[in-house]
Amino acid sequence: MTDLENDVEVPRFFLCPISLEIMKDPVTLSTGITYDRDSIEKWLFSQKNDVCPVTKQVVVDIELTPNHTLRRLIQSWCTINASSGIERFPTPRLPISRTEIVKLLKDSKSPQLQMKSLKRLKTIVMENGKNRRLMQSAGAADYLASILVNVDNHTMSSPQAGEFSDDDEFVSTEADEALSILYHLQLSPTGLKSLYGKTGDFVETLTRVMERAASFKSRAYAVMLLKAMLDVAEPMQVTSLNPRFFMVLVQILVDEISRKATKATLKLLINVCPWGRNRMKAAEAGAVQVLIDILLDCTENRVSEMVIVVLDQLCQCAEGRSELLKHGGGLAVVSKKIFRVSSVASERAVSILHSVAKFSGNRSVLREMLQLGVVGKLCLVLQVDCGRKTKESASEILKMHSRVWKNSFCIPYNLSVSYPS
Repeated sequence: MTDLENDVEVPRFFLCPISLEIMKDPVTLSTGITYDRDSIEKWLFSQKNDVCPVTKQVVVDIELTPNHTLRRLIQSWCTINASSGIERFPTPRLPISRTEIVKLLKDSKSPQLQMKSLKRLKTIVMENGKNRRLMQSAGAADYLASILVNVDNHTMSSPQAGEFSDDDEFVSTEADEALSILYHLQLSPTGLKSLYGKTGDFVETLTRVMERAASFKSRAYAVMLLKAMLDVAEPMQVTSLNPRFFMVLVQILVDEISRKATKATLKLLINVCPWGRNRMKAAEAGAVQVLIDILLDCTENRVSEMVIVVLDQLCQCAEGRSELLKHGGGLAVVSKKIFRVSSVASERAVSILHSVAKFSGNRSVLREMLQLGVVGKLCLVLQVDCGRKTKESASEILKMHSRVWKNSFCIPYNLSVSYPS
């Protein structure tokens, strides 16, 4: 075999069977074939193959064993041929092994070694996707979740539950590290589901982290991890969320911890509020008032759209509509956002007005909708190019209360001519 650039004969067994290039870090697969580490990892992990490229055997054990003898031979050959322009490959740094991860996880249970082990685990999880998969397979999620549960139980059993003593603050530092690692593991759906039940009520634990953690970053990690968990949760788990869970989410929105935390909270509410019981809990927790306040000041279209989607869900229950009407700017801001955010937001905004007009349309509400220009905006919807569903909802609202609105002087003449008959 010849290196065309340097015209130097390269021994065949120095070449990777996949790339046919000189191996820099030779490793042996469980099938007995040696490959370059980068090439075989790409084959197994990035391309998601599960067979040995040479033998075509299914690879059950993905542990890659360094071939030190071959590596030393390659390095010696490079040194001998240095005059021909061949550079010696440096000795590669050994990758993290499953054995090392298991030891670190066990050490993380020891009070004396816990913080040191967690810092090392955090470095490992942040390096690459292979390390994350290795940590998941070693059971890291359960170890880390148990640390959070133990801290939570210690806090709850303290004489002043809900307040951190000096000792609790020290322990909470370890909990912050464990939560950060758990979030960055980017658990698979199966891994996320396994957090339910194995470590007690882990949703309740994360709820308390969102509520009490001194670090804004930990509160953000908790809500983003909860969002991921509830994305794959069973309906029974979603409908059994307690009222305090929604109160804590509302507080996250009020505190404006970070943009990522706000978006994760809104997505979480979108996912759990299709269930009527959860809508009531969210409305009673004060979500509607806070969402309207966000909408009044928001300049980011994506956030505005999510807020309007949540409001639409909440206004499908009496409690949500009541809270919307209590807010002085509720109807006005919802109407104002039509055409200004996105087609989805416009459709949902008209849907909110439809819910209000249909189920809460008493005399004072109808008068307010007229005075605020909501009725005029609905007439405008009929004149412009927008979604069919949006037009149908607007038309239905106007027909529903045509006796009150049709001849009102508050509707400009150019819009009144399009009033549905």
